[in-house]
Amino acid sequence: MTPSPMSSTTTTATMSAIVQDGYGDAGVLRSDRVVLPTGGPREVLVRVHAAGLNRGTWHLMTGKPYALRPVFGLRGLRRPVVGDELAGTVVSVGDEVTRFARGDEVYGIGAGAFAEYAVAGEDKLARKPVNLSFAQTAIVPSSAMTALQALTEIGRVEAGQRVLVTGASGGVGTFAVQIARTLGAHVTAECSTTKVDLVVALGADEVLDYAVDDFADGSRHFDLIVDIAGSPSLSRLRRALTPTGTVVIAGGEGGGNLTGIGRQLRALVVSLWGKQRLTMFVTRERAEDLERLTALIEAGGVTPALDRIYPLAEAADAMRRLVAGDVRGKVAISVAAD
Repeated sequence: MTPSPMSSTTTTATMSAIVQDGYGDAGVLRSDRVVLPTGGPREVLVRVHAAGLNRGTWHLMTGKPYALRPVFGLRGLRRPVVGDELAGTVVSVGDEVTRFARGDEVYGIGAGAFAEYAVAGEDKLARKPVNLSFAQTAIVPSSAMTALQALTEIGRVEAGQRVLVTGASGGVGTFAVQIARTLGAHVTAECSTTKVDLVVALGADEVLDYAVDDFADGSRHFDLIVDIAGSPSLSRLRRALTPTGTVVIAGGEGGGNLTGIGRQLRALVVSLWGKQRLTMFVTRERAEDLERLTALIEAGGVTPALDRIYPLAEAADAMRRLVAGDVRGKVAISVAAD
């Protein structure tokens, strides 16, 4: 990789970052100075303007489910700088990078995004949408790719179908509602009372308040359910499906501390009998999906639901709000001014 402008032959370049001490609640997150990262031949060094906060960062912070720990570290993260969604400017590129050059504005998935600089694979980056700020852009990558893949690759949604999105006011849900609409689906969205106005503004055809409305009451049936909320029982989801409908479980924190996917695994077993399809998936981080999202955003079909921007030093406070369920859409972490 071409050396960064910050490189020095006499001193080790450092940067501000949010690091994690062990596993636990938001109290394990703190500000620190760390060594500037370096990348490989197919990687890009990005000056981070903003980072997105998502549930994946929460999972790594808590070390739950426990099945993650042999991979990421038994007692704490092997890579202490947290965060993966980023938007920023290319500083330098590896020798084999062909899609980007210094000065390009990009977004995508990188290692240690809650920092002034982060390294990202060329295949996990795309050109930043021209009509968004860096903060708006930073909350797109992981959540929007999950929503896009749940609807298209896994759910195989078609124009005219009836789609239900549970957890519609969260990071993935806000994108799922909008993407489903751009694909021509009739969208019913479920959320909490205090967030109904947000989901209405996203363009859902019908909004259900889960405190008073039951999507499985028999009054409506769906061709596709994208279940992000994680609380409906499998039997309830099946009651709300058409006879040949599909459920895609794309989230939920109630899968147990060991594997985190207990309900998803039961869904796969249930799906072996009958014509209804219940499935799960792991999001694939791909530049081509980011490019498709860029096109949808620039065409006006999708707009990120940005709740609030926190400075880098207040990342732990942002995490506390996420855990409390107070976030409408997503929050961004500001690292450098737009």
